[in-house]
Amino acid sequence: MKPRSRSFVHATDAAVYVNAFALTGIGTVLATRAFLAMAGYPKLGGSGDSRLHIAHMLWGGLLMMAAILLALGFLGRAARLAGAVVGGVGFGLFIDEVGKQITDEPGYFYRPAAGIIYASFALLLLLTHLIRGRAADPSALDARQRTANAADHALTGVTTGLTAEQRRAAIRLVEGSDREVDAALVRLLTVVPEHSSATPTRWRTWADGAGRALRWLARTRVVLGAAVLCLLTEALLFAVWMSMDLFGGQLAREPQPGAHLAVALTEVASAALGLAGLIRLRRDRRAALRLFQAALLVDILVGQIFKFTADQFAAVIELGIDLGLLWVVSAFLAAQPATRSAGPEAVLPEAGEAPAVPVVREAPVLPVVSEAR
Repeated sequence: MKPRSRSFVHATDAAVYVNAFALTGIGTVLATRAFLAMAGYPKLGGSGDSRLHIAHMLWGGLLMMAAILLALGFLGRAARLAGAVVGGVGFGLFIDEVGKQITDEPGYFYRPAAGIIYASFALLLLLTHLIRGRAADPSALDARQRTANAADHALTGVTTGLTAEQRRAAIRLVEGSDREVDAALVRLLTVVPEHSSATPTRWRTWADGAGRALRWLARTRVVLGAAVLCLLTEALLFAVWMSMDLFGGQLAREPQPGAHLAVALTEVASAALGLAGLIRLRRDRRAALRLFQAALLVDILVGQIFKFTADQFAAVIELGIDLGLLWVVSAFLAAQPATRSAGPEAVLPEAGEAPAVPVVREAPVLPVVSEAR
């Protein structure tokens, strides 16, 4: 069969690079805002009566161009990761000045700009999660896509070597195939150099142990109870407070009344989902955890957009708390049996006990970029 031309093949490790792009961009925006605030918002390229001003959005465009050239001009995952990082820095510098492009006011301090910036990165991270979920299901790939991804792994092996885990994952993609090209790829994958990690074994062992300890701690009854209490308290306090301001006429005097109204509505929805989860907790723990998760996602994916609009980058602190709560709830949900709901008779692990249910999967919060070489 003649191969199709000009067709795109989904990369199984695409989430790594999209994640690196998004996280680098987030860090760039926060670092830029902090630096400019401490420096008194200087203007590069002009002072006094000069009308020349070199906006850092232009540097962002140059870095994004450099990222494209890296991806076009070099082979291997190292070039793609470098392109993702450089492009993330460029995109962060670009999106940081989005306010100047949508209003005639002094745009850098345009209040809705913070919400737009947050929404952009929230969508990027949501895209990362969707891509990672698709890559976790090899059956979603056809034979041509499996061959292409195995060949991509082989290219990495030729340029930088493969770890044992990467080698096994690549061979599994084409193992058992009767196609000649797949048999050749298996032979190539078995002889490419071994990649020796630069990370010290002791440090990696310590990091893995710390990660396992944190995941176990997140699944204890005390930590889950504290997370649920914090979730409900935050949602109820915000819902009551914002509702009182709404009916008392205070919101009309706010600089962004529409954003405050949207925050009030999302907090009411989040509180309702949290209370529904609390009611179902004894009868159906898995369903209750999903309701808690939904309450947090409503706030993170919708409410935080308007909180950034109303409170600007001070909303970062509350966002960090919400992400921590989501990680705890998601970790506990991952440990629940998938075949049946845990009833009142199920015993939750205490702080000194080993968890009774094996881990099914990791919590889908902000993933750490560690796979690319």
